[in-house]
Amino acid sequence: MMEKKRRPLPGSISTPTAAEATAAPVKERRRRRSGSPPAATTAPETMTAITAPVATDVRTRVLTARHPDRDKAQNTHQVQIEVDEEFATEVAADAARPIEQILKETHDYASVGDPVRMYLSEISRHALLTTLQEVSLAEELHAGLAAASRLRWADLTDAERATLEQLVQKGNAARWRLVQSNLRLVVSIARRYLSRGISFLDLIQEGNIGLLRAVEKYDETLGFRFSTYATWWIRQAVSRAIADQSHTIRIPVHVTENINRQTRLQYQFMQELGRKGTPEEIARAMEFLSVEDSAAIEAAHASGQALPPALEQRWQRAAARVRELARASEEPMSLESPVGSDNNSYLGDFIEDNGMLGPADETNRQLLREQMRDVLAALTDRERRVLEMRFGLNDGISRTLEEVGLEFGVTRERIRQIEAKALRKLRHPMRSRRLRDYLSS
Repeated sequence: MMEKKRRPLPGSISTPTAAEATAAPVKERRRRRSGSPPAATTAPETMTAITAPVATDVRTRVLTARHPDRDKAQNTHQVQIEVDEEFATEVAADAARPIEQILKETHDYASVGDPVRMYLSEISRHALLTTLQEVSLAEELHAGLAAASRLRWADLTDAERATLEQLVQKGNAARWRLVQSNLRLVVSIARRYLSRGISFLDLIQEGNIGLLRAVEKYDETLGFRFSTYATWWIRQAVSRAIADQSHTIRIPVHVTENINRQTRLQYQFMQELGRKGTPEEIARAMEFLSVEDSAAIEAAHASGQALPPALEQRWQRAAARVRELARASEEPMSLESPVGSDNNSYLGDFIEDNGMLGPADETNRQLLREQMRDVLAALTDRERRVLEMRFGLNDGISRTLEEVGLEFGVTRERIRQIEAKALRKLRHPMRSRRLRDYLSS
């Protein structure tokens, strides 16, 4: 953890320490990088490394960028990056292995075609960087950015302009050296996201975008290796791409992050307890409940007491969120998906349509239509049409007395009288007997 610099008290004389003297060139380099002219009142940007607890037992440091001389309203907006050093070390070691071994292992999980083989063979030509090389290249990159900024706004002589242009060229070369030497890191991370609905090459391309972002943001003065810092940006780019592109129905990024958390927790439950966690357990582990509610649940379980109704209701609401995440993570299946090795059958051929009638029911319906037609033949044409419209015998749409009256040009009372007269005729035993068996069935 880096100690935050303290300002001297008003009126006191401060003597620069060894750390402050060492940091002076860093401050000047940052000033040049930002492109601002030298000024005595310009305070440097300080970077503080903060150790923050996380849900899993992984050592994670959160980098927070603060600007002391900005007002408090602006200072509340901070950029935090969780640097998972354990994971970064793992993927960096994986990227340093021979490319043939990586290719063989990748072939076990994905269909590796000629484009992937060619790409992996090409990036294997670029050697990995040492720590000193990373720091040197980062300094050249930042010097080039500062020079490019001065070229835009400063009034320069021809000699100064030529010098700055050389710095810009060296900065661009340093940028691409950093990128090319870490392309294998992207492959190592992308391999961990196979079978997520995106091809291996697309995962690599999205990770390369994150790598470019990391090169622009990297600060060598923090004490991190570049691979440790870039891992966060690469994982973020790949995760966002999976959230945006892998599902037929797009799932918001924050929901995808919760789904991934739920998947990791289920894996932990299987490793530690030998079973999947219940929705209630997952809800507590994902902190869908407040700290007070979780403590109250723990205390109630320890004492064997029942939970208060209000607390039980909040817990069930949190468990319902877990069930919704599980449903959201389900992938839709196409009814045109082939089934079997011959590919002559499709999934839709084996799914029952509950809206379709069986042969026996369809026969009974056809016989009922014929009997209804014979029974209605005893009515006048107007009575038959009124009953057909009122009960939807033809199109299944029942109409009101007023709608039928408008159709015939009479009042709704007159339609009611015609309907009652027609129904009395149908209730005659000679006619009703023919339909009674269908009504009972």
